[in-house]
Amino acid sequence: MVKVIVLLSRREGMDPEAFARHARETHLPLVAALPGLRRLVFNHVLPNPDPHAPPPAYDAVSEDWFDSPEAVAMAFASPAGQAVLADSPNFLDLTRVHWLVVEEEEFPVGT
Repeated sequence: MVKVIVLLSRREGMDPEAFARHARETHLPLVAALPGLRRLVFNHVLPNPDPHAPPPAYDAVSEDWFDSPEAVAMAFASPAGQAVLADSPNFLDLTRVHWLVVEEEEFPVGT
């Protein structure tokens, strides 16, 4: 199993509420329809509680699970994947979007 982590920045001139609404109502249903997608988590970035810290570099982080890197490629080559890619410029700054394909390694915490 692999996870695709996508760092997302909103399009210039789009306010955070419009970004979140477009993601929730339009884009995420398209992503959810990707063939081979096993799990989808969309993380909304919150402001840093430190008032002196710079604003966050990204507006959201998406986590998309697939069986393999090949399954990711097949998903985005499909008509559903092309719909996801076609919608992206409607709310994302594509020059700042970053994709990471990762394998998770979970460690126990606490006692």
